[in-house]
Amino acid sequence: MPSTTPNPELDRVHHIAISVNDIAESVDWYRKTFRCEIAYQDATWALLRFGNIGLALVLPNQHPPHIGFVTPTAKDYGPLKRHRDGTESIYISDPTGNAVELLSPESTPENV
Repeated sequence: MPSTTPNPELDRVHHIAISVNDIAESVDWYRKTFRCEIAYQDATWALLRFGNIGLALVLPNQHPPHIGFVTPTAKDYGPLKRHRDGTESIYISDPTGNAVELLSPESTPENV
């Protein structure tokens, strides 16, 4: 049987960010439909905390849809930007052009 203990040597998926038309409406829908908590919310984006991952709700003209990873190598890709929620990260693109956010472990709580 595979181990369910997280391997501290592996990077962690912090969140998936999807584009929505209205932050408040989307937060309400996700909270009514699923068991989750609001980790952060303002007029341009929100982060919902689920048991195993975060879901970021972003406006199309404010933030790109992306996947966020916590990795100690984030700073190797350039200067990190401090965000309103206290995290520090940098955006890069994968070979296909998908937006990828690399978050500093020092600025990111373990529980999303």
